Amino acid sequence: MTYRVFSIIAAFTLLSTNLFAQHSKTRIAHIGLVYPLSTNGVDAKKYTNVFSFHAIAGVSRSETAICASGVSNIIYDRADGAILAGFSNHILNRASGMQCAGFMNTVRNEAKGLQAAGFLNLSGSNRGMQAAGFCNLTLNNVIGYQTAGFCNLTAGNVRGAQTAGFLNMADTVHGAQLAGFMNLAENVNTQVAGFINVAGKVKGVQVAGFINIADSSDFPIGLVNIVRNGYKAIGITADESGTVLGAFRSGGRVLYGIVGTGYNFKSDKEFYVMEAGMGARFMIVKNVLTLNVEAVTDAFTNFDREDYLRSSLRILPTVSLGKIDLFAGPVISHVISDEFDGSDISKHYIWSHNGRYTFNGIYVGALAGVQFRF
Repeated sequence: MTYRVFSIIAAFTLLSTNLFAQHSKTRIAHIGLVYPLSTNGVDAKKYTNVFSFHAIAGVSRSETAICASGVSNIIYDRADGAILAGFSNHILNRASGMQCAGFMNTVRNEAKGLQAAGFLNLSGSNRGMQAAGFCNLTLNNVIGYQTAGFCNLTAGNVRGAQTAGFLNMADTVHGAQLAGFMNLAENVNTQVAGFINVAGKVKGVQVAGFINIADSSDFPIGLVNIVRNGYKAIGITADESGTVLGAFRSGGRVLYGIVGTGYNFKSDKEFYVMEAGMGARFMIVKNVLTLNVEAVTDAFTNFDREDYLRSSLRILPTVSLGKIDLFAGPVISHVISDEFDGSDISKHYIWSHNGRYTFNGIYVGALAGVQFRF
């Protein structure tokens, strides 16, 4: 009796397993060397697996938990969970969870979670984080964070942040862009780049080591700021030290950058002067009177052994006469030099210290100038 019961159960189990194999196309485990040398054979791309492991490369319809291969994974539909490969992962529909590859991850449609690759992440859209040694490329929107050693390229919107060693490029960025060299965006809240930022409308701050370019930006921080609806002026200044400078001021409604060059006519040492700094405009009477506050550094050099560095804070009431600005005001300066004490440039220090190798001094002076806005 017991034998007959066991035989019936065994037969029923075998029949159920056979029916399951024919209709469900689901496997708990998928083990193989390289397609089609695996437990799912030539029909591997029709099966959904909970766990997959392949010495070289594996093929499947979907993965629901863990999939690992020594070289590559090719998944025709969905990948959920952890997808790991020594070289590349290729998901032809959607991914949710984590994809890690030594070289590249590709997801045709949406990727949710984490994509990490030694070289490239490519996806239709992304919700989560992308990290790549070289580039993250997303064809639509990113809701999350991108970081790459070289560049992040997104054809759609980015709501989080992009960080790249060289270049970030996106349509609209709601969060921040940070790049070692260049940021490009149509609309953005904040951009930070080592060299240049280019944007349409900037709602927050642009920070660049050299140049910012935008249609509108109230708070650009850079030496040169080309804002279409902003502040641009060329002018000349003279101060009590006999220094005459031609300068270009450029920026937004509030902040602007300053670059200039000139000559000191007071010293006998033939000092050429280069100037760089930042300024802020405070409106007192609209289109008539502003108070400009500037922080600048002037480098005096005769291209020989003698150099003289002056850092100054200027308070400059400015009167506008159409496109012409007239300004003048007090300046407090700190000077430092290796040996030359600057006595033939300024003699009236409110504090000074002449050390063994370095001279420091603070004095109060004045500056006046005129500029043309365009």
